Amino acid sequence: MACFNRASPALMEVLLNFHNDEIPWDIDHHLVEFGSVKYHIQATTLDPRNLYLSVSIPPLSPEVMLSNGLPNCILQDIKRVYSDIVEVVRPSKEGFMVTIKLDFNKLPRHKDECIKALKDVSSLQSVILCSQFKDMLWNIGSQDISRGLHQPIKQVCHFREPFFLIRMPEKITIVFPIRLKEESDVVLATAFFQELVDVGYSASCAKAPPCTWSPIPPPELRGEYLQYLNTNGGFVSFDIFSCHVKGVRMEKTLWILLNFYSYLNYYLKSTKACIQRKMRNRQEGLVKVLQKARIEEDEDNKQIQGPKSGRKLISFPKYKSFRRKCSAFARHVKRIRSPIKIKALNRFRRKWLKFPKCSSFKKYTKLE
Repeated sequence: MACFNRASPALMEVLLNFHNDEIPWDIDHHLVEFGSVKYHIQATTLDPRNLYLSVSIPPLSPEVMLSNGLPNCILQDIKRVYSDIVEVVRPSKEGFMVTIKLDFNKLPRHKDECIKALKDVSSLQSVILCSQFKDMLWNIGSQDISRGLHQPIKQVCHFREPFFLIRMPEKITIVFPIRLKEESDVVLATAFFQELVDVGYSASCAKAPPCTWSPIPPPELRGEYLQYLNTNGGFVSFDIFSCHVKGVRMEKTLWILLNFYSYLNYYLKSTKACIQRKMRNRQEGLVKVLQKARIEEDEDNKQIQGPKSGRKLISFPKYKSFRRKCSAFARHVKRIRSPIKIKALNRFRRKWLKFPKCSSFKKYTKLE
């Protein structure tokens, strides 16, 4: 339910569109954010410059019921923040905690100042959350403190992420049980908490609330249900003193505490993305080194073996002349073996190359 940006992006867009449109039109929007924050926006053409905004937020503590609307102290905070352009409507719309009327005629004429005013109006849910938290810090548990009892009060900013508030005479301790899904998140969160504790002891963070981390539940949470104490990331505790909630610091301190789980999730996602990016860059660098080494090795092998296209027989001038003589002699022999008959050679063959006739030792008689 809590987020880094106080202003609601969806509500801001609706307010800007309604302000920029010159032609009035009817509006009846229902918006739901973070699963539990509900908005109802109404405007009619009969009253074109007034917009009615209703907000419903579940209470931070189950022990505090807000069935009759917000307490007067929270309504006074809303009037103080939006005194110029907003009017609180009583009673509020059925099913909502508070209903306000926004007068667009009272918005600043300058564009930047007008956008800033609308942004402040769209952060109404953060004002209500901080006001609830501040009211519980100062009022809840006062009877227990007078009796010497320091009972932890469970706060639910998100139904899966409760935290505990322990009010003591000199300080207020806020304990966050850490439950994470993945083992890698547990390792990163443990390192982050240890570093956060070490930084808290430095001189630069002397004015910051002291932070402690423990893998086991603190003694103040003894007697709580086991489902709230069964964690895999330990317990983070912040000690809030009076100097941390004076004047302007109060709003900032309360908003940081309400967004601690959101900041932790953001830190884990950013850290894992950074690690993956570094690993990817390292892998690409190693691949480039291997490819470069392979190319250099191939070039060395080519220099040793020589290129395939250059593998030709070495030619010499004597070899060429010898080859021409052989071809000329072969042509001359072909002419000698030609079928042209020469008479002189025939007489020479009959006279000097005459073979004697051999009579057979066996005589055969012809059969009739």
